[in-house]
Amino acid sequence: MKCVIFDLDGTLLYTLEDLFNATNYALRYFNHKERTMDEVRSFVGNGIAKLMERAVGKPCSQNELSEYLDVFRQYYSKNSCKNTKPYEGIVEILEQLKAQGVKIAVNSNKYDAAVKFLCREYFADLISLALGESENCPKKPNPAGANKILKYFNCDKNNAVYVGDSITDIQTAKNANIPCISVTWGYCKKEILKTSNDLTVDNTFELIEAINNILKI
Repeated sequence: MKCVIFDLDGTLLYTLEDLFNATNYALRYFNHKERTMDEVRSFVGNGIAKLMERAVGKPCSQNELSEYLDVFRQYYSKNSCKNTKPYEGIVEILEQLKAQGVKIAVNSNKYDAAVKFLCREYFADLISLALGESENCPKKPNPAGANKILKYFNCDKNNAVYVGDSITDIQTAKNANIPCISVTWGYCKKEILKTSNDLTVDNTFELIEAINNILKI
């Protein structure tokens, strides 16, 4: 069995505007200073708790953070598809991989309910398993999510590849002992990715070629 594990935000889906709007909604709600799009871009990738901590910009208690997250989730659950969309060529790649018999999974630091909803909404049955952050799946770079996926598909690590857009994804793949392809169209600066990973791709044509080469398809 061959398997590709994808990150979600910045890899499969452009989600930045909806995350930006949810973040600023929560900041306004609690009378905090709003953030720019570039600031929010730099805050994402480590889950919404870390996103809100960074957006608030000062230490907050666990109770305060819980309140911020409740407001964020309430807004985001109703508005997560306003501007979100798959990156160009992504659906075609998923369709091609599925036709080749490759299992496709998502391992994200976004909270689990949102991950599952967005994968159903945009990719239907192309994604066989989607895992977000939860009590049973700690945040990346902990490899627990990736390992759960490999176990679920009974997939050997030699037949798997991880695809993501961040340093966290590179570290996750390393911790799971599987190769990582970094995509440069996401939320991390291209120069940072290229100095951190020998295998980076700039478009989906390069991505499918890299996946096929690693999995020997």
